[in-house]
Amino acid sequence: MDKESGYEAWLRYRPCESEELLGHYRKYFNRVWFRQGLEIMRTAMQELSHGAGIITRCTVRLCDEGWQGAGIAIGLIDDFSELKDLLGNEILGTLPEDGYLMRSIEHEGLPRLVLAARSANGMLYAVFHLLRLMKSVQRLDRLNIAEHPRNALRMINQWDNMDGSIERGYAGRSIFYRDDEFVSDWSRIRDYARLLASVGINAISLNNVNVHERETLLITDELLPKVAQTASIFSAYGLRTYLSINFASPRQIGGLPTADPLDEGVRAWWKERADAIYRHIPDFGGFLVKADSEFRPGPYTYGRNHADGANMLADALEPHGGLVIWRCFVYDCLQDWRDRKPDRARAAYDHYTPLDGRFRENVLLQIKNGPMDFQVREPVSPLFGGLSKTNQMLELQITQEYTGQQKHLCYLPSQWKEIVDFDTFALGEGTSVAQIVSGKAFGRRHGGVAAVSNIGDDQNWTGHLLAQANLYGYGRLSWNMEIGEEEIAWEWTCLTFGKKEKVTDTICCMLLDSWSIYESYTAPLGVGWMVQPNHHYGPSVDGYEYSKWGTYHFADCHGIGVNRTLLTGTGYSAQYPSPQFERYESLQDCPDELLLFFHHVPYTHRLQSGKTVIQHIYDTHYEGAERAEGLVERWKTLEDDIDEGRYRQVLDRLQEQAEHAKEWRDVINTYFLRKSGIQDIHKRPIY
Repeated sequence: MDKESGYEAWLRYRPCESEELLGHYRKYFNRVWFRQGLEIMRTAMQELSHGAGIITRCTVRLCDEGWQGAGIAIGLIDDFSELKDLLGNEILGTLPEDGYLMRSIEHEGLPRLVLAARSANGMLYAVFHLLRLMKSVQRLDRLNIAEHPRNALRMINQWDNMDGSIERGYAGRSIFYRDDEFVSDWSRIRDYARLLASVGINAISLNNVNVHERETLLITDELLPKVAQTASIFSAYGLRTYLSINFASPRQIGGLPTADPLDEGVRAWWKERADAIYRHIPDFGGFLVKADSEFRPGPYTYGRNHADGANMLADALEPHGGLVIWRCFVYDCLQDWRDRKPDRARAAYDHYTPLDGRFRENVLLQIKNGPMDFQVREPVSPLFGGLSKTNQMLELQITQEYTGQQKHLCYLPSQWKEIVDFDTFALGEGTSVAQIVSGKAFGRRHGGVAAVSNIGDDQNWTGHLLAQANLYGYGRLSWNMEIGEEEIAWEWTCLTFGKKEKVTDTICCMLLDSWSIYESYTAPLGVGWMVQPNHHYGPSVDGYEYSKWGTYHFADCHGIGVNRTLLTGTGYSAQYPSPQFERYESLQDCPDELLLFFHHVPYTHRLQSGKTVIQHIYDTHYEGAERAEGLVERWKTLEDDIDEGRYRQVLDRLQEQAEHAKEWRDVINTYFLRKSGIQDIHKRPIY
């Protein structure tokens, strides 16, 4: 791969340019001690030798005897019995799984650096952290770092199909499959594992949640050897492999007459399949399941509920320590409200809250961040806080299905931070989504985060080079939800483009502005879905208007928005506890950015900003298009500071975005001005 195509992403190592810092680093890497052990530990040393060797322009000397003479000592906590007093017994004793310490010490009058981890995975994460510090030109003689992940499960969901296509993929074809077979070149999969491990991701599902006929066979003896070969690559980097399964597999490939989860034959079939999988893949993670949604089979076919279905699979996996991750994306609504069409926003809460406490301990419910479908703006799902006796995971979408499909720049950590920081008030003030999904709020055993991947076989992985920041940002945020989107943006920019101030300042500002820019020329005030049906790219105001799931903006000559209040609407607002319920229920208190998600209002309704709704729609779409053009101009200032290959591919994407933003502006404004019949607004002059 061309190194300046963006293929190396944030693991793009280059020699240190400071002679003073170079000498400082070499003192440590003249001798690196580590204890031989698990494959992950060998992986960690390979990564350290590779990265530090390039940065220091010297060969990293590894040894496994005599840590006292080493500049750096790396190992599991139990390997450091002599150093426990120096490192701090109290801290070592409370360090969680996958946690690690990085401590600068002095031994026999010489500077030393110790990396001590609770697990082999933790040691790998510590090594990548050390390389991250060196890439951002930081010294190693004043380190006192204690790190651990806030979420036990930090997962990537691949929506790859075995024919090589990727559902909602915008960066080429699958790196795993081609023509209904596994690829024969494993090097790119290994490089992907490196990228994921470097930001702390520890789990991956290998196939689309919409399991097609060929992918159903992944759990059979025919394909399990290939699955195991792929899983071994990820295992070397601390990632456990999961598979999406077809709930109807006992019928489709097992020859049984039913897939009823309470049928003893079905239960025995799944147990036999689980046993077979673990014979091939001893550290297999478990199953990811989409059921009874969008034509996927599920337990409803047999008059059973989702706890019945999930528990049947959980029982098969439990002897092996496996997990069932059950997606809550089910939106066939249970009832009509106020004689109107069903409100899709209500569906997940209505389906799953009656089942709270009925799922096995090794089941996690994977809940989308909002009640709809990864829109550029929607409220946080009320299921976070609505469930207290069930393990939960937050599901995000890195791939930009509704946010520009990696043709437009849209930095998603800005959106994700609002989600994870959202106060559910489930246990009173301060019960954030982050606390709930980690398991901390309700004392749950399992918890975590999952996200739909945005990579493909494009040379730069993500189609739009700057979309790499979303993959990097997801990993960093799933590790620590307290980290800010500004810090993530700076880290990624520095690691990817170097630490030149002009470059880092410009790119960071572009990233941090991009979500609001995209929102401003697409979705006004919480209205989503105004995209082309099926492929979801480009403006189509009524693209979903007449779907059986109901309209998404209810625009007519009188007003716009969906009435989701308890008093006169669908009742969705009542799924939130106080005071969030009152906040959304109230026309006066509802945040402007979500107003039309919760309320139907006249076009002349005045927002908290003082503008009318129609003026806001008109102005923001003009401003958004102008700001999109501004991204192009900002990027052009870096022409002399970034290699031509990466500079040109980003410029091409930004120019396409700027043109497309104008199309959005004109389509949306024309539609709503015509729909409202209002001409008495302040219009921009047309030149």
